[in-house]
Amino acid sequence: MSRPTGPPTNGTFLGMPAVPPRSPYGTGHLRGTRKFPEAARDELGNEQLRRNLGRATRTIRGKRLDATGELPDWERLRDAGAAIKSDTMNRLPELLEQLERKVTEHGGTVHWARDGVEANEIVARLVKDTGSDEVLKVKSMATQEIGLNEHLASEGITAYETDLAELIVQLAGDQPSHILVPAIHRNRDEIREIFLREIPGIDPELDTVPAHLAAAARAYLREKFMTTRVAVSGANFGIAETGTLSVVESEGNGRMCLTLPETLITVMGIEKVLPRFADLEVFLQLLPRSSTGERMNPYTSMWTGVTPGDGPQDFHLVLLDNGRTAALADRVGREALNCIRCSACLNVCPVYERTGGHAYGSVYPGPIGAVLTPQLAGMHGADDDPNSSLPYASSLCGACFDACPVKIDIPSLLVELRHQHTEESGTTAEALAMKAAAAVMKRPKLFTAAQRTAGLGRVLAGRSGTFSRLPAPFSGWSDSRDTPAPPAQSFRSWLASAEGAATMRAAAAEGARHPDDDAPEGS
Repeated sequence: MSRPTGPPTNGTFLGMPAVPPRSPYGTGHLRGTRKFPEAARDELGNEQLRRNLGRATRTIRGKRLDATGELPDWERLRDAGAAIKSDTMNRLPELLEQLERKVTEHGGTVHWARDGVEANEIVARLVKDTGSDEVLKVKSMATQEIGLNEHLASEGITAYETDLAELIVQLAGDQPSHILVPAIHRNRDEIREIFLREIPGIDPELDTVPAHLAAAARAYLREKFMTTRVAVSGANFGIAETGTLSVVESEGNGRMCLTLPETLITVMGIEKVLPRFADLEVFLQLLPRSSTGERMNPYTSMWTGVTPGDGPQDFHLVLLDNGRTAALADRVGREALNCIRCSACLNVCPVYERTGGHAYGSVYPGPIGAVLTPQLAGMHGADDDPNSSLPYASSLCGACFDACPVKIDIPSLLVELRHQHTEESGTTAEALAMKAAAAVMKRPKLFTAAQRTAGLGRVLAGRSGTFSRLPAPFSGWSDSRDTPAPPAQSFRSWLASAEGAATMRAAAAEGARHPDDDAPEGS
């Protein structure tokens, strides 16, 4: 898929007939240190977090429904977006080469990075070549994914986040918890305390009025905008037809990063390419309505290479793979690459609303993160890999599928990943239990005997008729629910009894008296 810039990996280049590599284990922010159930349990105990999330997601959900309800062709737009992304994934190699050719024709330089390690090294080298030890950052999921800020810091380069929410997270030494609103887990009081503690020379009388908090951040960043010579951005879209890159945002800080510095370095996941400039007509309607509930983005910035005397005069595009080729190679899972990072699935997910983003351990939280993260980084990178729990971090209610602007069938992808996890896990207690159950069910006499034996459990259940605690390996089920005791009589034994036979005869007679009740209309 990607054009390599260094020696082959495992004896082959990307795009050759071989198993594609995933994001290297232990790099970037695609894997937490704990499995989802353990991390979620801690987050559920944070009442302030739950209040912050509940209030914010309810507000965004309401705005999104209002904005999408205005369009009579909203479902047709979703169909169009899904079709364009599917076509893109089917032609990704040729589109990436076309994008490289067009960017180069317009004075830019394109770099191909197999993974986050290579991308970090490329960006650090480019910054050092300018002689600068500071960079401005436009909000970018790709650079968070690869841990670019941490790598630059290890090279003596300071990165300044300019998106307000990203700045809050950075100043707090925190991690993002939402794709669109990284500081959604913070309220105004917390933000004020962070600013008072971390921003030099800030007014100690700063209050919690949102406009005043934004003004404090603006004053802090303004000097950086005017003096820093290098900026690093992500890209919402890259147009193969023209070599145009685009960033959409709500604040305008991104535009200052994209226009004021002398050097601009853009890190873009290879799945962000679109075939034609006209495709933006679809996505610039889908994205704002799905993400912020707005009719259009307040700031939509586009640039094509280098324009003499206008904007950065040195432009570099880093095309990042980092497991995307591995996801593309998965016939089912590749659909996750259609994601346009709108976060609509997070805002409707009952699991995310209660646990927040940190429980997922990845920079991509919520339903799409539970699908995309295992695709990029794998689920079996080590024993007891935390990512192996992500496909189970869902109730499979389907709300995410209904909200997705490009119709990614996230519930089906989660089920597929659960299947893959089971297949790769080998012999487990669950697998042995299912094998034993299959052996019993294939033998009618043995199955009948097992039912009779299970009926004895009513004695152990006591007067309540339920089990509050089951022994391992079934304790995981009873940890969150009571288990009803087996019935006194199984359905099979009831059906074979005189009562069952009489009931079935009565039902047959009733059906004979009304033969047309179940016939389809018009027959």
